[in-house]
Amino acid sequence: MRLLHFSDVHVPSPIRGVPLRAIANRRLAGLLNYRLRRRKRYLDAPRKLQELAETIHDLRVDVALCTGDYTIVGLEPELAFARRCVQPIVDAAPEFVTIFGNHDVYMPDSLGVFEKHFGEFLKTDRPDLAVDGVWPLVRFLGDHVAVVGINSARPKPDVVRSTGRVPEAQLAALPAVLDACEGRFVFLLTHYAPRLGDGRPDKRNHGLENADELLQATGKVRGALLFGHVHHQYDVSVPETAMHLFNSGSTTMKGHEGFWLYEVGDEVVATPGVYRDGRYVLLDRQVVVQR
Repeated sequence: MRLLHFSDVHVPSPIRGVPLRAIANRRLAGLLNYRLRRRKRYLDAPRKLQELAETIHDLRVDVALCTGDYTIVGLEPELAFARRCVQPIVDAAPEFVTIFGNHDVYMPDSLGVFEKHFGEFLKTDRPDLAVDGVWPLVRFLGDHVAVVGINSARPKPDVVRSTGRVPEAQLAALPAVLDACEGRFVFLLTHYAPRLGDGRPDKRNHGLENADELLQATGKVRGALLFGHVHHQYDVSVPETAMHLFNSGSTTMKGHEGFWLYEVGDEVVATPGVYRDGRYVLLDRQVVVQR
């Protein structure tokens, strides 16, 4: 089975017609930050998603996984446009599993809007194990793979901080969920990075507040912990968990585009992908996750 992990596509979308009250809040700072610092890096995001879909088709990927941040500030026109942009990927991969990122639920009025446009992908094969809406989300794929999604994103606390947190109920439920996946290789999805590429926690105003608790809750389960939020690609093994950590980075950010391809067979092998000369390609490097 082949799975492809991408994240943080931040599709730019016109927001004409959005009521002023919808942006006369923390969103204004986010929009200004995007306009002044990030806009040029994401102008080609819709086209790159089409090219990623072609790559998924060419690589015969069975499952596409996204760890969120489709938008800039979580407005409904953005989410609707992002859903249309991701349709080629949905068409190219037999299975599509996603969670949302902090930019998709930027303000409290974003809550529920993501589900309106992406809800068909927020389904679980074990609703009896869900303790917080659909979370933890569980998908059994084939005979040997499980995908587990937990939600670490929330409306932005303030203009300065961009931190996430896994709700305690989800953390408490995670060991039982992982037990239910026994015998399968587990891909655990969350948005925020539990660790940076050097093994350290992320900054206090940007990272996952209860990263240590999340790593502890994974126990000794062999698997891969997938995430985004930090916009450069890396993988790292840390002593706090048996799971190997993979960050796709931002798959559409100019100069930093990244994704991971996982092949599950007699062993589990991860290969990084990048964007070069107008197309996505695999690098000549592999990470053996499990023999």
